[in-house]
Amino acid sequence: MSSRARMVRRQRSSAARAAKPLKIVITGPFAAGKTTMIKTISEVAIVGTDRGITDDTKAVKPRTTVALDFGRLTFADDLTLFLFGTPGQRRFEVMWEILSEGMIGFVLLVNAAVERSTAEARHILETFKEYADVPYAVGVTHLEGAEDVDAALGRVRTELDLPEEILVTACDPRDKGDVKDVLLHILFAVLDRLETASSAAG
Repeated sequence: MSSRARMVRRQRSSAARAAKPLKIVITGPFAAGKTTMIKTISEVAIVGTDRGITDDTKAVKPRTTVALDFGRLTFADDLTLFLFGTPGQRRFEVMWEILSEGMIGFVLLVNAAVERSTAEARHILETFKEYADVPYAVGVTHLEGAEDVDAALGRVRTELDLPEEILVTACDPRDKGDVKDVLLHILFAVLDRLETASSAAG
């Protein structure tokens, strides 16, 4: 059974318990691929708030998100996922907490080609874990130049001090398959929590 079919089947069985809007936040440091990830998977033109960069980081890319990116993805007739992308720079940190309200999970992207990206990602991760106890996954981007992808993923896991049960995976934000796999992982984790809570209550 495909990942999509499993998702639809499990979602239908849990529809009553998953009545709240499904909102996933895509976060991570500057230039990790957040806006690209949402553009790749969204079925509608994304709503973005990017602006030109005037500081030294303009050498990396000319524009950056200053408030949010928003996209939408429908998995089934009764399962619509709303994606909110955060700014990556700390001076826009006020938006992180606002965007985290009501999230069922989040994806943390890390740019493997930028040395300071993992350190920034650690700060973002700890901040989002304080906002809410929800499932999350780590997508490592810009691995094209990596000699050993597994080693790069292991380094990110170690530097972020992540337990084994947390997914750390290579993710090309331009590849719809990679993006969908990460989002499905989050949704499966959410449904697992709902089923566990239901069993404990019953």
